[in-house]
Amino acid sequence: MTTTAAPRAGEQLSFDEMGRPLREITFCVVDLETTGGSPAEGDRITEIGAVLVRGGEVLGEFQTLVNPDTAIPAFIAVLTGITNRMVADAPPITSALPAFLEFAHGSVLVAHNARFDVGFLRHFSQEQGLVWPGFEVLDTVKLARHVVSRDETPNHKLSSLARVFRAGTTPNHRALEDARATVDVLHGCMERLGSLGVHTLEELQGYSSKVVAAQRRKRHLADHLPHAPGVYLFRDEREHVLYVGTSRDLRKRVRSYFTASETRSRMGEMVALAASVQGIECATPLEAEVRELRLIAEHKPGYNRRSRFPEKVTFLKLTREPWPRLSIVKKVLDDDADYLGPFSSRGSAESCLVALHEVFPIRQCSDRLGREPSRSACVLAEMARCLAPCDGSVDMTTYAAVVRQLQDAVLRRPDDVVELINEKMAGLAEQERFEEAGVHRDRLASFVRAAARTQRLTSLTACPEVVATRRDEQGRWAVHVVRRGRLAAAGVIPPGTDAPSYVALLRASAETVIPAAGPVPAASAEESERILRWLELPGVRLVDVEGEWTCPLAGAGRHLERFNLTVSPTKVGP
Repeated sequence: MTTTAAPRAGEQLSFDEMGRPLREITFCVVDLETTGGSPAEGDRITEIGAVLVRGGEVLGEFQTLVNPDTAIPAFIAVLTGITNRMVADAPPITSALPAFLEFAHGSVLVAHNARFDVGFLRHFSQEQGLVWPGFEVLDTVKLARHVVSRDETPNHKLSSLARVFRAGTTPNHRALEDARATVDVLHGCMERLGSLGVHTLEELQGYSSKVVAAQRRKRHLADHLPHAPGVYLFRDEREHVLYVGTSRDLRKRVRSYFTASETRSRMGEMVALAASVQGIECATPLEAEVRELRLIAEHKPGYNRRSRFPEKVTFLKLTREPWPRLSIVKKVLDDDADYLGPFSSRGSAESCLVALHEVFPIRQCSDRLGREPSRSACVLAEMARCLAPCDGSVDMTTYAAVVRQLQDAVLRRPDDVVELINEKMAGLAEQERFEEAGVHRDRLASFVRAAARTQRLTSLTACPEVVATRRDEQGRWAVHVVRRGRLAAAGVIPPGTDAPSYVALLRASAETVIPAAGPVPAASAEESERILRWLELPGVRLVDVEGEWTCPLAGAGRHLERFNLTVSPTKVGP
């Protein structure tokens, strides 16, 4: 019999004694394909793929298509390549899931964006009455964020990381192939962390919470801050702004940067440079969010990745001239033209432009045409993709009617664009021409997002003033004055104060906002969208509205869910 002596006091434990060595852990790397993004919304699993690995060796693989017992949306079929015909004879989830759980028994689950995959697996385990085994879970997205810098790749998508680590399998939105690529990403992350002394599962799980002593010693920088909502600015020794953030509790949030609860490696770098923290107390959380956006745009701090360059956006413009055309522009002018956007990149604007040109055969040339042009038609006219006003093939009345249809699609009812491109996409998917269909999918996504954003923003920015109130968590009434989509004033009605008098005083002292042209004339798109999200919260009461705050009933917003899209704030800059 062999015995091991207990370590003496002060003696450093070996890696084996400190935890479970990674080389002895069996990992089950899993990936799912689904009909959508949320099982709670009725989305189903269409494919399960998994790879069992230990010590760098593959022990086994698992793959099965799953009959979702529902139609696979064309949009998803284009993305994954999995069609209704492919899953018609596949086993149901009631058979596939128990088989997978048996395959993964006793392992540590690994997934790229584990919350998504594990969320689906847990949901259907519960639906079937199965006991969830209580797997330990690792997320390769979170690991990669600590070992792969922005200099190596602009994002931490699986496809990007597969290139960084030179994975043997290229991700293609099929479950087993994506799981194989995730194995290579996992091993790449573990190899890098191994050079930093991470050799056990416990160290791997806790690596992101390591905080150096120098970071803890700066906790006093938060001592002067109030327990109130507001904005905080980290500054270096030369008073340059390093980072701007917002919180409902300034002191608590800033103190977290000096403790284990702050896990972002870049924030550790920022804290090492910080010499002071400035706090700006705000009346409401919404005011804090808006001030944060404005301060980031003003100072452009190096450690803020988003919202630094609100001026770097792009619009589609429908020109005002005898023969109107669509043009990509950087600025909105007071020229009575119609604008669509903003787009966060020129590429997304170009995708939307192509989508509109597929449906509406207006001219694509950039020349100025007189009322009676007499030029030769271009090749687009020969392909029946342009009405060709340049050679007199169309009269102004007919051309104007097509322009009005385009305006209606952009500003009110996008159905013509959505239905035509969706038909093309579905037809190509049925022919298994997925790459071509994917191009149409991306164009449609750009158009639907842009049209929905334009309609939402325009509805708010057209109003000279909107005054609204909502009871906060402490039972107080928060009041916001919004003018042309810009937050002009914010306050909280003090207890015992006459509410109408307080609101009248707040309106009188609010910022003056001068009307301007375009969907977002008085603020950045992100500010107006933050305000819209607050106005749409349950419990908000409108005190007064100047103008008409309306959105088209048949607008683009109703298509977002259909194509699994969301309208998120426009984010620009590195």
